[in-house]
Amino acid sequence: MKKLLLFFLFSWQTLSAQSNLKAGIDPGVSPERLKRIDKMLQEAVEQKEIPGAVALVARKGKIVYLKAFGEASPQTPMKPDHIFRIASQTKAITATALMMLWEEGKFRLDDPVHKFIPEFKNMGVLATFSEKDSSFTTTPAKSPITIRQLLNHTSGIGYGIIDDSTFRKIFQKHNIKDIFSAEPISTKENILNLAKMPLHFHPGEKYKYSEGLDVAGYLIEVLSGKPLDVFLKERIFDPLGMNDTYFYLPDSKAKRLVSIYTKENNQFKVYNDSTYFDPLYPIRGAKTLFSGGAGLSSTATDYAKFLQLFLNKGMHNGKPLLSKTTVDLIMQDHIGLLWDNRNEHFGLAFSVVNEKGQATRGLGSKGTFSWGGYFNTQYFADPQEQVIGIILKQTSGLSGDNTSWKFKHLVFQTLIAE
Repeated sequence: MKKLLLFFLFSWQTLSAQSNLKAGIDPGVSPERLKRIDKMLQEAVEQKEIPGAVALVARKGKIVYLKAFGEASPQTPMKPDHIFRIASQTKAITATALMMLWEEGKFRLDDPVHKFIPEFKNMGVLATFSEKDSSFTTTPAKSPITIRQLLNHTSGIGYGIIDDSTFRKIFQKHNIKDIFSAEPISTKENILNLAKMPLHFHPGEKYKYSEGLDVAGYLIEVLSGKPLDVFLKERIFDPLGMNDTYFYLPDSKAKRLVSIYTKENNQFKVYNDSTYFDPLYPIRGAKTLFSGGAGLSSTATDYAKFLQLFLNKGMHNGKPLLSKTTVDLIMQDHIGLLWDNRNEHFGLAFSVVNEKGQATRGLGSKGTFSWGGYFNTQYFADPQEQVIGIILKQTSGLSGDNTSWKFKHLVFQTLIAE
C-alpha cells in the first residue's frame, strides 16, 4: 500500500509539473527581488522610455510574476491579458509545428524544398539589379534549398521589410508580403511569388534572417492538407490552452489588441504609417494570409505555455506533443560558424546560450533559448533553472529602450538558494 501511495504521489507531481501554467509561489524566487522589476518598468514608463508593457516570470511550472504597466492605447491602461503582435516569435511556433510533421515521417530535414513545393526547384542568386525599374538578373544556385535551411536562415531567401534597400525594392515591386496583408492574397500565392525572387547567396553558404519560416508555414499546409491557422490551432494552441493566440483576432477580442506606438518630439503617438504594413492588423482586411514567420498575435500567458512545453521536454498534461529527442534536436547548433555569435548558437528558430555565453554574459544557463519580435517583444527560457521570462511591448522605430536587457538581468537575480 505504501509503495502504491508513493507511486500515485509521484505520478500526481509529475502530471502537475506538466499541466498548464498557473499562478503560484516558488521558494527559489525572491518576492522582494521581484519588486525590482516593478521599479524598473514603472520608471521606464514614467521617463517615457516605453509607453507600456506586460511582463511575466514563471518558474517550475508556476507563474510567479505577471504585471502590466503603462497604457495599451490612448486612455486605456495596460492589463496582463492584453494581446500583442508577436511578429517573429511566430517563427518558433511554426518550426515546432513543422517538426511535429517531421516526427510523423513526412520529410527529412535535408530534403530539398522543391520536393514538396516544385516552384522552388530552380532558384537563382542575385547577379544584377536596376535602380531604374527594380529589375534583376540571377545566376543559378549551386544547390537546392533544404527544409533545414528554411528553419536556420541559411537558405539565402530575403526579407523585404527588414532587408537591404535592394531586396526591399524587389519584394515591393513583386508584391511579396512579409508579415500579413489586408489584401485578399493567400499563403500559397504569396509563397509561390516568393519562389520567383532572387536569393542573397547560394543556399547553405551564409546566415541571413529571412522569410524561410513563411515558406515553412506553407510547407505545413502542403504536408498536412490543412490551412496553417487550422493546423496550429489543432496541434498546438488547443492542446496547450493558448486561447488568445491567432493570426487574426475574432471581433470579441479585438478591443484587447495593444496599439503600436512610436515617438515624436519625445511624446508617444499611435503609429499609423502603412508603407510596409497595416498598423491595424490583425483586426481588419481580407484575413487570408497566414505568415508563418511573423503573423501571430498572443498574450504573455499564452506564450509562456508554449515555452513551458520545451521546458517539459515536449510533455503536456502527461501526453507528448513532441518527443524529448525532437526538443533536443531543435536546440542543437544547426549552422556552426555561419552565425557570428560566440556566446550563443542557432538552432531551429531559437538562439541558444553556449558555455561561453553562460560564463561571461549573464545570459542564463547553458541551453537557455530566446528570441523576439519586430514590435519589441522578447522571451527567454532557461531549462536548467526552469525559468521563463517574457516582456511584451508594442513599438516601432523606438530608440533608447533598455527594458529588455534589464528585465532579463532582473529575472535571474530573483533566483535564490532553496
